[in-house]
Amino acid sequence: MKEEALKNLAHELEVCSQCQLREAAQGPVGWFGAADSPIVFVGEGPGGVEDDFGCPLIGPSGQLLDKALWAAKMTRDRVLTTNVIKCRPKGNRTPNIAEADFCAQRWLDKELEILQPKVVVALGGVALHYLGNPDMRITRDRGKWFKTKHGFDCIATFHPAYLLRISNVKALNAAKWDVFHDLEAARDKALELAPDYALTSEEKTDLFKLFKRRK
Repeated sequence: MKEEALKNLAHELEVCSQCQLREAAQGPVGWFGAADSPIVFVGEGPGGVEDDFGCPLIGPSGQLLDKALWAAKMTRDRVLTTNVIKCRPKGNRTPNIAEADFCAQRWLDKELEILQPKVVVALGGVALHYLGNPDMRITRDRGKWFKTKHGFDCIATFHPAYLLRISNVKALNAAKWDVFHDLEAARDKALELAPDYALTSEEKTDLFKLFKRRK
């Protein structure tokens, strides 16, 4: 049921041209993972590698996320990852609030309505602002539980791209531990609400085996 609904939504997304972000992108980037997952990870938007392959969080940030998920006993094929913005902004810039709202109201909201996750993880400030409110700050509010505007339990943590930009070793280690503990908290709540669901596979998911470069 969910898979079929997501498949239909993916066909609609593929032909979307409702805003200017589509002009600079090879195509929209949807979601990846298990439709029945009790946990959904929401990032900011596709970067260059994501635009090339049509998969969310497949580039350097996604590879770091995969390592963090593995450490927290989760794998990408058993959870679901998506983004607020579906098309890569020109120059890989951060989307503004108006762009995030415009896109997410048309696509992310529909995804979440279909998925009905037990737990949502906001990766970074853009996702936190949309799922929570624009006054929330990732440096202040990460690790805290709140209800999204859709009524889902949500916890925010640093986007892996932020970790890749930290040059100070001590600060980087502290931020990595913060992310790990946030992922643990999200995992534990998801399993509390869906105890029979397996959040991990025996091996890490190799996204580059599943997705080919767009021509």
